[in-house]
Amino acid sequence: MTEAHFKGNTWEETSFLMTFPDQRPPRHWVIGDVHGCADALQWLVARLPPGDRLVFCGDVINRGSGIEAAMELVWDLVRRGRAVWLKGNHERDLVTRLDLGLAPTSHPDLNGNDTYRQLGVARCRLWRDRLDQLPLAYWGQGWVATHAGFDPRTWQPDLNVRLAFWQAYDNRFGEVIVGHTPGPGLRRLGSIVLLDTGACYGGDLTAYCPETQETRRVSGLPATGRHLPALVHGSALSCVL
Repeated sequence: MTEAHFKGNTWEETSFLMTFPDQRPPRHWVIGDVHGCADALQWLVARLPPGDRLVFCGDVINRGSGIEAAMELVWDLVRRGRAVWLKGNHERDLVTRLDLGLAPTSHPDLNGNDTYRQLGVARCRLWRDRLDQLPLAYWGQGWVATHAGFDPRTWQPDLNVRLAFWQAYDNRFGEVIVGHTPGPGLRRLGSIVLLDTGACYGGDLTAYCPETQETRRVSGLPATGRHLPALVHGSALSCVL
């Protein structure tokens, strides 16, 4: 690029270079099953670039001791346009059991649900519509994230599938990033990335970037003696309470 300057009785052009800050497009970080590990989730989100987009693979609820805190953190990120929360089998099952309208004493599945025990029926019902409307998949460029995989008979998202999908997948969607099946570290089966690293069982909570294949992880064990980063901006239920 040139800039014109007046010198004497004539105009002269001077070449110069312009520098710009890094303006790369936002990347994505797909996050495995949180399962109520709110402390680990706060630490992991704090380690991710603030301009990047987050995709939660489902099963944010149940198992861990900080279920409602994890739900509020994720929903706050969704409200601010930074994250997508995909439906997992645990979110689907809670909605199904709530819709049955049975008292927990007569419905062992609901009575044994960790989210129901921690939140109670009133607060669970406040979350019901949100959980029911969660999307089943998020499509990127050359990759897709979903909770468990695709039914190889229909190639629609399936929230419980494992082996049948793993064996039949033919790379038709590119890289498929899933949670659902906990294991020791991120694993690959061809073009399938298994991202549930067992945070609620003492493993890690892991984020994976499909654009760069980077991973970042934190321990799923509760933080002790550390000050958690403040990430939630008010209650995620504030608009419905």
